[in-house]
Formats: sequence, structure tokens, C-alpha cells
Amino acid sequence: MSSIKSDDSFLDSSLRPGNWGEYVGQTAIKNNLSILLKAASERNHPPEHLLFYGPPGLGKTTLAHLIARETGSNLKSTAGPAIEKVGDLASILTNLTAGDILFIDEIHRLNKSIEEMLYPAMEAGSLNIIIGKGPGARVIELALPPFTLVAATTRIALLSSPLRSRFSGGTFKLEFYTDEEITQIVKRSAKILGIPIEDKAITEIAKRSRHTPRIANHLLKRCRDFSQVKKESITIANVRETITMLGIDELGLSKNDCLVLETMIDKFNGGPVGLNTIATATNEEEATIEDVYEPYLIQCGLLERTPRGRVVTNRAYRHLGRALPKSRQESLL
Repeated sequence: MSSIKSDDSFLDSSLRPGNWGEYVGQTAIKNNLSILLKAASERNHPPEHLLFYGPPGLGKTTLAHLIARETGSNLKSTAGPAIEKVGDLASILTNLTAGDILFIDEIHRLNKSIEEMLYPAMEAGSLNIIIGKGPGARVIELALPPFTLVAATTRIALLSSPLRSRFSGGTFKLEFYTDEEITQIVKRSAKILGIPIEDKAITEIAKRSRHTPRIANHLLKRCRDFSQVKKESITIANVRETITMLGIDELGLSKNDCLVLETMIDKFNGGPVGLNTIATATNEEEATIEDVYEPYLIQCGLLERTPRGRVVTNRAYRHLGRALPKSRQESLL
């Protein structure tokens, strides 16, 4: 089992772009980072702290790796949930060397005391450690080597204003990719994996990937498995068969995406309905609906957020093959 996991990990890392030229999409962010990194290099100083946010799978971790590679720095990675105590963060910071990149994924999940410990580390390059308790307690200030904090989050609203303001290098939002960009990514991944694939099959995978590189690569690997078992190259026909087996429709919606829409239509007449009610009715967590399902459904124009709650759009009715309620038909007249 361990060898299987390491092989999967190797595959995922091998598909990660190795330089800016291989990184497709997010042009505005790449242009800004190019200037920031070049200016920092000319000053012989580590880049300023950076924050990336957006839905999962758009390349936040990849950007951290590219920044480390472009600056010739060591990358130390961790995640918000992994830093449970103040001592955990102190250990990480004191083990940094000059010029290191510290990457913290899901930084919004840091607890308040740990977050406050980051403030002097980011601003003044120092670490304040309290020794002792009560009236005899004292604070020792440790100087830290110059470093760059690169953080990523899928829920920027959960970051406090003081923490957000300390990312002096900039806060960047990653956007969903276009079909053309996803097509380039799938084509590159297929070449790296040595998979023979038709151009039409690449386009079909891109069309159903929810405009997300991680999902596109996942679908490509599943299509590879299907074709390998059948001893065929990847054609548009077996791509469609594979993706249908995975329960993904032509818009890239999964069964769970459709369940959210169908539940709102069947039980709540298409809305408006509150997030908590949808979560209860679909047996999902609110955070899962808000972070995983909603962004893409809204982007596709299938769901709307209103002051009164979530509402299924007319386009969603048509996509699911459902008849519009009379109230909506009358409003169209």
C-alpha cells in the first residue's frame, strides 16, 4: 500500500510545472510575481510575504514551488491544521535559514494564538517567546533569518484583517481556467505520462474538468487506466465512457452537484433556501457545499446567492431536464 501511495504522489509532483514557461494560465499573477521576484533579487533580499486564495486545485501550491525554484530558495511546507501548538510554529521558524520560503497551506485554520505569534515574525523578523508564568514571566525575543512566508487559503474571509494586511508582497486571487488553458495542461500532462491520446479526447476531458487543472489531471489518469485495461489509445469514445462511469456529466457536474440542485428543486421549489437547510437535506456539511459545490455551480450559472438564500436558475432546470414551475413560466411572459 505504501508503494502505491508514493507512486501516486510521484505522478502528481511530476505533472507540476517546473518553470514559469510551463505554468499555464493566471497570466496577471505571473506578471506581478515576475516583477516582484526580479526586484527582490536585484536588492539581494527575500521576496515579501505573499498570499494566494481561490478554490482548491487551481495551482496555489504550484506557485509556491515555482517561487522557491525561481529564487533558488529552499521550500519548507506545512499546513494550518498541522500547527497545533505555539511550540510547533516556534520550531518551524527557528529552523529556517536565510532566504527560505515557508509555505503554509490552509492558513485560515491556524488558531488565534499561533496567528498572533506570526505577526512579529512577518513584520520584524523576530520571535517572541514567553518563559515562565505569572508575575515572573518574561519575554525573550529571538531574531529570525530573513524569510518569505507564502500562504494559501480556500476561505480568505476566515483570515483576520491583521494577518491579511501583513502580506506586504500582495494578495492574489486565482481564477478558474479557460477551456483552452485546460486543454494545454491536459496535452502537457499526457506527454509527460507518455499517454497516446486523440486531440478530440483532450478537448472532451478539458470540457468536463470544471476549469480546474487538478480535476483535469485526475480525469486524464482515470481515462488512462480505462484505456490501459482495454489495450487502446485514449479516444473520445472511451473518454466519454470513462467519465460517464465516474458519474460526471457534460458540464463537469458530479452526482453530488446534481443532488444539491435536485434537492433544492424537489423539496424547496428551487429556492430561495438557506445553506444550513441545503446541508441538512443533502446530508453534507455546510463548508463542503459552500467551498466545493457552490463556486462551480454559480460560475456555470446554475445557482444564485440572494439575500434570502440560494436559488436554482432556469438554466439549471433546463440542464437537469426539469420543467419550469408555473411561477417562473409566468415571469418569463
